[in-house]
Amino acid sequence: MDITDLITRERIVCDREVASKKRVIETLSELLATGQADLTARPIFDSLIGRERLGSTGLGHGVALPHGRFSQSQQAIGAFIKLKKGVDFDAIDRQPVDLVFGLLVPDHYTDEHLKILAYLAEMFSDRAFCQQLRETDSDQALFERLRDWRPAAMPAP
Repeated sequence: MDITDLITRERIVCDREVASKKRVIETLSELLATGQADLTARPIFDSLIGRERLGSTGLGHGVALPHGRFSQSQQAIGAFIKLKKGVDFDAIDRQPVDLVFGLLVPDHYTDEHLKILAYLAEMFSDRAFCQQLRETDSDQALFERLRDWRPAAMPAP
């Protein structure tokens, strides 16, 4: 999988200051709508928050993967935020979350949705990689790190 199929530089934010899980999801919704003529932030927020009510998408170790389905989307899209300071995300380990990758998939995605989530879970379970993201200080550098990450068993191109 190529992460640039999901994200663009415009949907990545470095060192955002937010005070709550709700505000993180609002920010993700705005980012996910960026560059998508047929999408607006409010219905995206409703999808993400609806999924979050089923159970937290906080994976632990400071990472969350809020995701939702959306009928108006024709392709999977993602957005990434590195928070300046972690927020309570009801994560399984009760640790504050500072790395958040939001994902929106079309309703008709089934297997694709699970494959993307598995890829993202593998990416963000790489502790060294997450530390590199935390040390990164610009939107562009975050984009490059995300773009260049490869699973351990996969050689770089």
